[in-house]
Amino acid sequence: MTTPPAEQVVLLDDGGRPIGVADKATVHGAQTPLHLAFSCYGFDEAGRLLVTWRARDKRTFPGVRTNTCCGHPAPDEAGEAAVRRRLADELGMTAVDLQLVLPDFAYRASAGGVEENELCPVYVCRLVGEPRPRPDEVDSWEWYSWDSFVADARAVDSDISPWARLQAPLLDACRDTWMPRPA
Repeated sequence: MTTPPAEQVVLLDDGGRPIGVADKATVHGAQTPLHLAFSCYGFDEAGRLLVTWRARDKRTFPGVRTNTCCGHPAPDEAGEAAVRRRLADELGMTAVDLQLVLPDFAYRASAGGVEENELCPVYVCRLVGEPRPRPDEVDSWEWYSWDSFVADARAVDSDISPWARLQAPLLDACRDTWMPRPA
């Protein structure tokens, strides 16, 4: 039986240009190099946001409430393709009407001795199907109104991931350009 190849991330220079690749397992540490990622906010036909709680055994930000899906494009993989791959793999769902809303979003955040340092374009989409999360990725999930999620992200004592706390107000400020309308 062959071992699957290690997941690779795209390393970036300070200008956001690719400069190489590295094994994902070796990148996230106390001083993480800048690398490419993505965040996705997925909505159902009623216009509700799928919010997930990260699995408790994840190395980075375990058990944290966050947006629908996050991940890393593989070398030479388009961002849209990476979002679709992770939604299918992590949640068993399909994305339609996928839109790139915040192409230049970047952040740094640390917890538990692990730092995130990512150029993290932010996508929104409508989701097809019912969530069937992988337990090694997602502990639980819930449908939220957008306004409730934004209010929670802005709360001082919020338990929402640091990236979603930063992304939610930015997305909300331009919601008229991307917000899915209830079917």
